[in-house]
Amino acid sequence: MNVGEWAAIVGAAGSVLGGGGWFVSRATVRAAQATARANEAAAAIQAAPQARAQEFAVLEATVKRVDEENGSLRGRMSRLESIVRAFAWTTDRWARQMHRAGIEPEPAHPLVDEYNRTGV
Repeated sequence: MNVGEWAAIVGAAGSVLGGGGWFVSRATVRAAQATARANEAAAAIQAAPQARAQEFAVLEATVKRVDEENGSLRGRMSRLESIVRAFAWTTDRWARQMHRAGIEPEPAHPLVDEYNRTGV
């Protein structure tokens, strides 16, 4: 073989090895990018339960507060209903006393008539 043939063989080998190196480096970059994406996805997956736990804790605290407020409001509403019933009973007793004494009371407000009819 002469020098030209050797140069052609070495050049071809260098070209193949050099080209192979380019493919290897390109594959390495793509692998690194895929690894980075996988790491980001794993971090997001690991963070998701913590975020859900925080959201659940906020929801749980809100539900507890609303339950306490509802309990308070129910107690106040029950007390108010008791007062309205007692007041209705008292005014009815006074109206009967007035009738027995021959005094005609003023007509009741329409809401009072409705309450006396329905209890609501």
